[in-house]
Amino acid sequence: MPTTRGQKNKVETVMHEFKEGDLRSSAGQKVTNRKQAVAIALSESGQSNQQSAKRNREKKTQSAQASVRK
Repeated sequence: MPTTRGQKNKVETVMHEFKEGDLRSSAGQKVTNRKQAVAIALSESGQSNQQSAKRNREKKTQSAQASVRK
């Protein structure tokens, strides 16, 4: 769920673009899948990192351990 007003507005804007058929992926192709549109909306609003804090911590720990091994 959007946590700030700016994030909420960004999600609304992206989903409106999807419904109008104007949303395009990074490759320039039209987005036809609703789940892909939601993923784009969360990514652009900056929520995708906040959604999985536990997973981000695990990855950070793994990368720190990998750099120590080298």
